[in-house]
Amino acid sequence: MSRKAKRVQQPPQLAKDEKRKPNLIPAAIILTLLVAGAAYIAPRIHSSHAAGSASALEGSDDNSAKSGSAIGAFQPTIENREPSPEAPKGMVWIADGEFSMGASDPPDHDEVGMKATFDARPIHRVFVDGFYMDKTDVTNTQFAEFVKATGYLTIAERTPRAEDFPEAPPENLVAGGVVFSPPNHPVPLDNHFQWWSYVKGANWRHPSGPKSDIRGKGDYPVVQIIAYPDAEAYANWAGKRLPTEAEWEFAARGGMTGKAFVWGDQFRPQGKWMANTHQGHFPDSDIGEDGFVGISPVMQYPPNAYGLYDMAGNVWQWTSDWYRPYYYQQLASTGGVTRNPKGPDSPYDPGEPNERKKAHRGGSYLCTEQYCSRYIVGTRGKGEISTGTNHLGFRCVKDAASTNRKI
Repeated sequence: MSRKAKRVQQPPQLAKDEKRKPNLIPAAIILTLLVAGAAYIAPRIHSSHAAGSASALEGSDDNSAKSGSAIGAFQPTIENREPSPEAPKGMVWIADGEFSMGASDPPDHDEVGMKATFDARPIHRVFVDGFYMDKTDVTNTQFAEFVKATGYLTIAERTPRAEDFPEAPPENLVAGGVVFSPPNHPVPLDNHFQWWSYVKGANWRHPSGPKSDIRGKGDYPVVQIIAYPDAEAYANWAGKRLPTEAEWEFAARGGMTGKAFVWGDQFRPQGKWMANTHQGHFPDSDIGEDGFVGISPVMQYPPNAYGLYDMAGNVWQWTSDWYRPYYYQQLASTGGVTRNPKGPDSPYDPGEPNERKKAHRGGSYLCTEQYCSRYIVGTRGKGEISTGTNHLGFRCVKDAASTNRKI
């Protein structure tokens, strides 16, 4: 492929974090909610998806993240137009290319959308090598095959150990997960606990709790497992890996330059729903105008230009990058083009500096202009690595030269 020669750089080395407490083991996620009265878990999981997410940047060592004054301009995407190699089953080939990464102001400049772009600035140039990517999020059927073959037990299914929490009463040492539990009336949007609950027995087989199941939902995205180690374990078994943020965004943009959504500039082109998002009054009423109340099966909306489904809405997707709100500023400060960035060397969220978070992408069925606009391509989410919810899933990628077994 011919392209104008540009200086290509590796990501700069980040300064070391402030001293942090040791990483909390998965059981702490469960017990903090049960024992400490839910004062900790929900903000850790969902602060990146909230209307007030700008607060996560407070305390940053680079205040320009809040001002947006250093935002660059989108430049044309440069794609490799050479013939594509044959892709493994269920995957598509994403050819190497160079693009402008990040998010600009949302089309309607609403307050929620503006806050969603704070940690996705400035726009900067990135080159990624070619790779294969799953057409869809990993489904319940696919994850069940992995569990059957390996006997894997997800974090949400593991019972906390008494020796790890000697002060916790035995009845609180139970496995479970965090579930979206909408109230039956409007509530202020300043308290996540009004619509998130810890539910004993919630896991990937029972996403909303023991009374729910996944029978007849084999083609739905697998959720509620899905702590980062669970997603990583599946990817390793499948001979794949989780995508970097750069790979994910390059694939999501589908060769387009600077568009607000993975399908173009209009949220509903010609009145057509393009993704599973929230309609109605958040969080108490989802009226399902897009065809679904809550999560939907995969492949219910048109794919993007690269043949990828659900790169916006439905469920959030893990990436392999550690989360830092001002990482893009460090990349942009070097000038030129960064080649295959893999995220910072360590995580740091100023709002919760002791939590180890990875970046999420894509938004979910709960995203709405009232509260979360992260279906805007280029925007970022974040999540503590040992925490899963019932609106978080993943998809995998595979290197071109990989010789691991195929699914």
